[in-house]
Order: sequence, then C-alpha cells, then structure tokens
Amino acid sequence: MHYKTFSKEINRRAYNLRFISLISLLMVIISCQGQKKQDKYNGVSLVASREPISSSHITPILEVNANAVAVMPFGFMESLSSPDLIFNTERQWEGERVDGVRETTKLLHSQGLKVMVKPHIWIWKGEFTGDIKMNSEEDWKELETNYEEFILLYATMAAEENVELFCLGTELYGFANERTEFWEQLIIKIRKVYTGKLTYAENWDKVGKITFWDQLDYIGVDAYFPLSNGKSPNIEELRASWKPHKSQLKELSEKYDRKIMFTEYGYRNTDFATKQPWDSSRKETSVNNDLQSNALMALYQEFWREDWFAGGFLWKWFHDHDEAGGIENNQFTPQNKPALQVVKGFYGEMIRD
Repeated sequence: MHYKTFSKEINRRAYNLRFISLISLLMVIISCQGQKKQDKYNGVSLVASREPISSSHITPILEVNANAVAVMPFGFMESLSSPDLIFNTERQWEGERVDGVRETTKLLHSQGLKVMVKPHIWIWKGEFTGDIKMNSEEDWKELETNYEEFILLYATMAAEENVELFCLGTELYGFANERTEFWEQLIIKIRKVYTGKLTYAENWDKVGKITFWDQLDYIGVDAYFPLSNGKSPNIEELRASWKPHKSQLKELSEKYDRKIMFTEYGYRNTDFATKQPWDSSRKETSVNNDLQSNALMALYQEFWREDWFAGGFLWKWFHDHDEAGGIENNQFTPQNKPALQVVKGFYGEMIRD
C-alpha cells in the first residue's frame, strides 16, 4: 500500500476509534444518570383515608415531583402486653384495610408512582410500639401468629399488585430484639410470596441494634434524629449537626452492604422542631415555617446525593390536599406551607440530575 494511502487509513481508523470511544463514554454517563434517578425514592407517606381516594387526590403528589408513595395499613393492639392484633375489619377506615390499600396502590401505579406498602400498629392511647413486651411465652407465641397473619396478608397483596417495596414492620424494636428468630423466619416466609424489595423501618435510636439487615434489601430508618437545641437553627448549623449521625449511618450501610433508606423523615413547623423531631404532642403552640424549610433542606443536602443512600418518604401527606396543613397548622405535613416548595424544588432537582 502506498505510504499516503496507508497514512490516511491509519488516521481514519484512529478517528473511528475516538468516535466509538466518545459514544461509549456518553452511553456510560447516560446509563449512570438513569441509574441514579431510578435508585432514589423521592417519596411521601400517604395517611390512610376514611373513604376511597381518586386520581384528583394524586395530582398534588405528582406536582411536588414525588416518584413514590408509602401506603400504610393499620393493625390495632389494646396494650403493650396484649397479644391480640385487630386488622382488616369493617370498622376500620377504607385506607387501613387490605381492599383500600389495593385500590390505592392500583391508582398510584396508574399515575406512574412507585409504592411501598408499610403496615403499622397502633396501640391504644398512642403508646410507643417499640416498647411492646409480652408477659409470657404463650403470649409471645400468640402475638407472633397474629403478626405473621397480618404481614403475610399485605405481602401477598403487594405481590399481586407488583408493589416495588414492602416494609415488614415499623418501629418494633422490643418485639424484634426479643424474638429475633421469629423475624428471621418471617422474612423467609415473605420472600416465598413476595419477590420485590424488602425493608424494615426502625426508629433512629435503635437502627444499629437490629441484627437481620443482611436478609433485607434496604436498611430502613425512621429518621427523627435530634439535631439542635436551638429555637430556629439555620441550614449550615443543621448540616453540621447531621455529621455524627451521617457517619454512623454510612458505617451501618458498609457493615451490611445495604443502602440506607429513610422510611420516614420530616419536621414540624414549630420552634425547636429539630430538638426532638419525633415529638407530635400538642404542647408546642408556636409556628416556625422557616425552621421546617431549613431542616428539610439540610437533610436533602446531606443525604440525597450519597451513593449509599436510597431516598426516603416524607412524613406525612394527607389525600385531601386542599384541606391539609396550612401555615397556621404546626404539625408534620408540609402541605400548603412554605416547606412544600423546598420539597417540590429538591425532588424536581433530583429528576433533572
């Protein structure tokens, strides 16, 4: 081959190789971006409703740029030591029963939203579920039988409706710690009927003490970590306060090789809202919309872009958006408050990333 022809051929092949390499690099970038968006749950926690909901109730969820919703059926116990568990009865609200959860799930899926089915227990007088403790082995066995029936009912429904994520318990440390073998066997039984992703939601102060995270797909945290004793800390102060908690969560993620998910997160719009973020009492009568906004933004900035973090579900969201929240309402929902724009803006930013 003539030298000039040979030289042109070499240059042509080199150009083609560079072009192919560039295309491959672009494909990798696009693929990574797609994986990133799919990997984050930008969710809200939908409070069970008394009556069936419609597509008009879903529109505000879409408008806040959420891509996932936690649907929460309920079982009821008379006391912390009662083995009886009442669930899926006609006396319960529509959204607390299996048929209501099924219809809500179908509606959410039809609007392109992912679903986490997250059963809860309510104990009379609002006692904390993490303190459940039976008085005898017989009572423990009875509670286990009842709880397994409760959870498998909703795991089966989740499987039938192709639910993306199932949470097999919420803030039940006393039960989970005392009867670990039961929980390990329950996970195996759930896996036989449900093939989606599994998690369990543990309270912020006990999440490191659960021993069965390696059997699940995500480490679920109800993220009410105390951050500041201040009346109205700013974003920078709150981000600094997150550092030790964040380090502990990252270590937990690495220990079990599982991503952290905030199965619940949120703040009230009151003074001192980040001192004891779990506090839902009516004692605090102040209104502080700036703190709710700052606390949410600090949390988003600290966690949402971490590779070991899977996203979370904002506590809480009421189906009748027009009547929910409001700037004088100082409970957890951000609906019709300034904080809603923070949620909408950040969830929207995650879509564009």
